[in-house]
Amino acid sequence: MQRETFDVIVIGGGVGGYPAAIRAAQRGKKVALIEAGLMGGTCLNRGCIPSKILIAEAELYHKIQHASDFGINAENVSFDFSKMEARKASLVTKIRKGLEGLIQANKIKVFKGYGKFTSPTEVEVIGTDNALLKAEKIIIATGSEPRNISAFPFDNEKIIDSTALLDLKKLPKSIAIIGGGVIGCEFASLYNILGVEVTICELLPSILPMEAKAVSQALTKNFKNRGINIFTGAEVKAVEKKGSGVEVKLGDGNSIKADIALIAVGRSMNTDKINLDKSGVKTDGKGNIPTNEEMQTNVPHIFAVGDIASKYWLAHVASHQGVVAADNACGHHARMHYEAIPSVIFTYPEIGTCGLSLEQAKEKGYDAQVGQFPFQALGKSQAINEPEGFAQIVVDKKTGQILGAQVVGYEASSLISEMVVAIANELTIECITDTIHAHPTLAESWLEAAYLAIDLPLHFPPKR
Repeated sequence: MQRETFDVIVIGGGVGGYPAAIRAAQRGKKVALIEAGLMGGTCLNRGCIPSKILIAEAELYHKIQHASDFGINAENVSFDFSKMEARKASLVTKIRKGLEGLIQANKIKVFKGYGKFTSPTEVEVIGTDNALLKAEKIIIATGSEPRNISAFPFDNEKIIDSTALLDLKKLPKSIAIIGGGVIGCEFASLYNILGVEVTICELLPSILPMEAKAVSQALTKNFKNRGINIFTGAEVKAVEKKGSGVEVKLGDGNSIKADIALIAVGRSMNTDKINLDKSGVKTDGKGNIPTNEEMQTNVPHIFAVGDIASKYWLAHVASHQGVVAADNACGHHARMHYEAIPSVIFTYPEIGTCGLSLEQAKEKGYDAQVGQFPFQALGKSQAINEPEGFAQIVVDKKTGQILGAQVVGYEASSLISEMVVAIANELTIECITDTIHAHPTLAESWLEAAYLAIDLPLHFPPKR
């Protein structure tokens, strides 16, 4: 077996691992990167990127369907799902090859296989490459997988997870989605646009239960207007294959029939098969690894990043954690800040959030108020025929500090960035009202929301 010593070993080549490896290499360290599957991990190969490619294709189809609203004739519009899927696969491969080239350019040595601890400083690679690696610093970035629920285990034909759903070569006529969180809602929006009958079953009182009340209500209204069936407060007792489809049995005795069922109710951490006990690293009993703000575990020379070390299961959080962990592993002090984490949901319309909702701000004891401006009142929104949604800013009345922001509507994924900068730098609402925003743009919604937050609306009727 090959034996080799490195300065830094990174276990996992996903969005948390490969940035860590790159940063450590940039710091002049000899780096090993262990990956059992495809480089880029879940996000690139079976999550963020492939799903967003399909969503972009579906949204273009939707736009063309409504071309007549712009005075453009586009009759008999149709789509070929197999070609859409082929484009998705091709783009994912292209992006992955680019990533592999970037890793090679940084002179990072890649080992293909599973990494398992044999001691606090040694990792054995088992797979295509078999080796025993040793390092002074180790970064764990093994990620997570869709959670398999015993009441409705995956068969990857009729009862499937998000990975299998992204591999479909043919559209079903109907789909039941168990779980009304981010993944469930994104796929519900996508398949609804493509003409699939969609039903969402969510145990909690609303879809997107972790988001601001105004956000959840806005998406619920949109989904219902588009014909998506939503069952909230719905306990799913079982999902069974029936004939050529599935039957979802609810706790109230009702049932839902569909061609397939997507199970989107959480993820399991990939920490149970890497021999953590031999490293000395402790978990919380559920597979999560507690870390400090420098991403150190209870073993100071071992770091953990990504889903396994965060309550934020977001690719961009994992990447930043990877950079922070690598800097600290290389002797350059860095720390994580979680006060301004942007979250984006790629439904139609999109959703972008950061910081506290109004409800959360009040729970924390702030005397908070919100300024909300509807897209319908923006000239730009009317021009591009995207009037649905709003932008809102949550403000501390006493200090004027911006505590949070939420936006629902076209290009929300990009619009939220302005508020991320504002919240991260603890700016006040006057910083927004004193900043000139270009006209006509969607970003003007933040200026207008800021005016409303201080009760000085410019393009909105005054309160009576």
